[in-house]
Amino acid sequence: MEKEFLPLTEETNALEEVVLPLRAVSEAPVYYLDTEDELLGAIASLREGVGPLAIDAERASGFKYSSRAYLIQVHRANTDVFLIDPIPLTETATWKQFAEFCNSIPWILHAATQDLACLREVDLIPIQLIDTELGSRILGLPRVGLGAACEQLLGFRLAKEHSAADWSIRPFPTAWLNYAALDVDVLPQLAEVLLTELEKMGKLDWATQEFAHLLNFRPKPQSPDRWRSMSGLYDVKDAQRLAVARELWLARDELAIKLDVSPGRLVPDASIVSLVKSKVTSRSELASLSSFNGRASRTYLDTWWDAYSKGLATRDLPPLKLPHTGIPNHRNWPNRFPEADARLQLLKPVMAEIATEMEVPTENILQPDLMRRVAWEPEADIASQLSSLGARDWQVEAVAKRFTSALEQADQ
Repeated sequence: MEKEFLPLTEETNALEEVVLPLRAVSEAPVYYLDTEDELLGAIASLREGVGPLAIDAERASGFKYSSRAYLIQVHRANTDVFLIDPIPLTETATWKQFAEFCNSIPWILHAATQDLACLREVDLIPIQLIDTELGSRILGLPRVGLGAACEQLLGFRLAKEHSAADWSIRPFPTAWLNYAALDVDVLPQLAEVLLTELEKMGKLDWATQEFAHLLNFRPKPQSPDRWRSMSGLYDVKDAQRLAVARELWLARDELAIKLDVSPGRLVPDASIVSLVKSKVTSRSELASLSSFNGRASRTYLDTWWDAYSKGLATRDLPPLKLPHTGIPNHRNWPNRFPEADARLQLLKPVMAEIATEMEVPTENILQPDLMRRVAWEPEADIASQLSSLGARDWQVEAVAKRFTSALEQADQ
């Protein structure tokens, strides 16, 4: 499969002394809006646009507890860029009109799984979409961030400086709004070039199937035992101390929801684990524990002491280990399940070979878990097995016969 474009990596830029132009502001006019009248004007303008709706959302990850969108950017070819503050608008009748319009036409997003959930929260749900990040992976670009994709496919650099900002802040700094506008300003052109290149390389159908699959994307439900993921808790082997960890984590989570603050900004995981491992016996000892820190470690001292005491007193003790569901962890296969491991080791180089031939990352051709499931218990019809596990048609076509052949040779 011959490529007809030259990815401009940092290495080729250095060797050829290519200096790509910098796009620091949107080429389309940009309007910030937070009133119903302004939103009505944006809807009218977008109706006159051409092609899919470029859309993006900015959250306050790491600052707020919620994952809500604090800014939503929209743009179509031949229209302005509209930066919409959803906070005062999402409960209005005008927002319902906006959602009805957005939900009636295809979307363009970059890394769609990052934004689909928070957009769904405000009733924005695509009927069809193009994900330029996922499409870039299937195309075979070595770097697939929005800035890198623009460099490689459009020939310019993006000014990307505020990706980790706290977008709950009002008013927005002008520099932040410039950054936010760029995220959608480039998407119509990027999608057009990307789809053309995918078609040239015979990969457009693969990408189309993946885009359709994304319409069903939902974030994984949160585990009720996610408190166990705190770093450093792995070496706590006492059930009572694990109960203390659970109660402290739950108390912090409840407080974080109430204050809408990221839990780690109240008290870091490391502080909770240090308290779990401590031998404090009184509120005053807790107050003097230097390793228990964080901006809410003293202002909510009663909360932490109550949770700590509850954990020490409870008879509702968590198990030291959770029961395993699904197939065993593949890291344990060599010693415990050597036959399954042997099959897995046969499939790995086959998968790598397919990825090289197709110029697509292995994880995009087939999720690693699906390959492990086949290795664990291969069925007579591996194509049907993969389909039942959720693999798309193009993925099944790419790997099923090769997997079957490799496993049959092993059996012989």
